[in-house]
Amino acid sequence: HEPVNYYHNLPNGIEDAFTLVVDPMLATGGSGSHAIKFLKESGAKNIRFVALIAAPEGIERLQTDHPDVPIITASIDEKLNDQAYIIPGLGDAGDRYFGTT
Repeated sequence: HEPVNYYHNLPNGIEDAFTLVVDPMLATGGSGSHAIKFLKESGAKNIRFVALIAAPEGIERLQTDHPDVPIITASIDEKLNDQAYIIPGLGDAGDRYFGTT
C-alpha cells in the first residue's frame, strides 16, 4: 500500500516554521516518508518526526529517505511481523483510538 495525500491545509510561512510530523507508531516508514516529502515539496525546512513507538524498519526507511530529519520516539520495539505490525507494539493505534478493536 502506498500513502495518498487526500487532504492538506498548510499555514502560510511553512518554510519558516518548526514542523512536527506526529504519528502514534512508526512501522514501515511509508506514511512518514510520504508526509515529510510532501512538506519538503511545500517548502518546509525545519522538520522533526515524532512517534510513540517505532520499529527498526521504519527508522531505517526514514533515515534513508530523509537523513536530515531527526526522529524522536519513546520506544524502539523489536521488529515488524508479516502484516507489518510492530512487535510487541500496541496493536492498531487507530482501532484503539476510535474504539473499533
